[in-house]
Amino acid sequence: MMRAADREWRGALLTALAVLGVLAGCGDRVVPGTAEVKRPAVTGVTVATVEPARVSDFYETSGTVKARVSSVVASRVPGTVTSVHVRAGDRVKAGQLLAALDDRDAAQNVRAAEQAYEAARQGRAMADLTWQRYKRLHDEKALARQEIDQIETQRNVAAARYEQAKAGLEEARIRQGFTRITAPVSGVVTEKRIDPGSMAMPGMPLFTVESDGGFHLEAAVDESLSGALHVGNRAAVTIDSLGLQTHGNIIEVVPAVDPATRTFIVKIALAVKGLRSGLFARVRLPQGEREALLVPKGAVVEKGQLTGVYAVDSQGLITYRLVRTGKSYEGGIEVLSGLQAGERIITAGLEKTVDGGRLAGGAGP
Repeated sequence: MMRAADREWRGALLTALAVLGVLAGCGDRVVPGTAEVKRPAVTGVTVATVEPARVSDFYETSGTVKARVSSVVASRVPGTVTSVHVRAGDRVKAGQLLAALDDRDAAQNVRAAEQAYEAARQGRAMADLTWQRYKRLHDEKALARQEIDQIETQRNVAAARYEQAKAGLEEARIRQGFTRITAPVSGVVTEKRIDPGSMAMPGMPLFTVESDGGFHLEAAVDESLSGALHVGNRAAVTIDSLGLQTHGNIIEVVPAVDPATRTFIVKIALAVKGLRSGLFARVRLPQGEREALLVPKGAVVEKGQLTGVYAVDSQGLITYRLVRTGKSYEGGIEVLSGLQAGERIITAGLEKTVDGGRLAGGAGP
């Protein structure tokens, strides 16, 4: 039989061997967080420090190009349209015939007025002749004063009827002229709303003619700028459809504020050729200077719906940093959040940049 001392010794030996086995197994494991991550080295990029800059602030809005003089042509008398002589897009001169109305009634009125005028003219001539005869008799003391007064009154009545008939004839001719719809200014017909056979009514728009006097831009501006904009202020204008960037001066500020949109209208003169009414334009109105954090436009990276830059920390580690951008200036794009002054970002060589990479050579300059 084994002695008690031997049994205790063997138990202690087995326990020691078990502990050594556990320690040996632990020696093959990697403790989490202690392994070194291998990051790709990034070379051939440009790193710059972001610093605040003074910028000329502006208010941006949209507007519509319109002709400086746009005439809506309507009929002044009712009538059936007998002919239309222009189409939309045609260039016309002031006084050129655009359309004609049925003038048969007007022509009859003119003939009647001419007859009335001729009768009144002859009546006045006869009254003048009679007055002259009676005047000689009165001068020779062969006629009483009462009789010459009566003849003179008849002469005055005939003269009044003549003037009335003359005015009636002029009015009839003018009304006949209303059956001829003419261009009020030289320019381009931008809209035609009538065709032969249609009925024209007084005040009903028939044509729109835009004059050659130039164009202006009408922009809706937030009411917060009411009182801050004045005639003569300069504005930057961009018309994307024409690839045009130009400047203009404010020529009118409409003081009334639209209660629905809380905006008011500003009109800006445009001294540019080749414009057309209805073109969309973007407008920038200066608002003084302020300090902003700008980054080069080429440093901003779009990834789907995300906008960010590649930031570089003090150890040279590169990370894709989400930012919120603001307005674009000549010096770059304003960063509203996600980046602080003094931080470094990659501004060139973005095609070589890897998120999570490290600048070759460490932290870099």
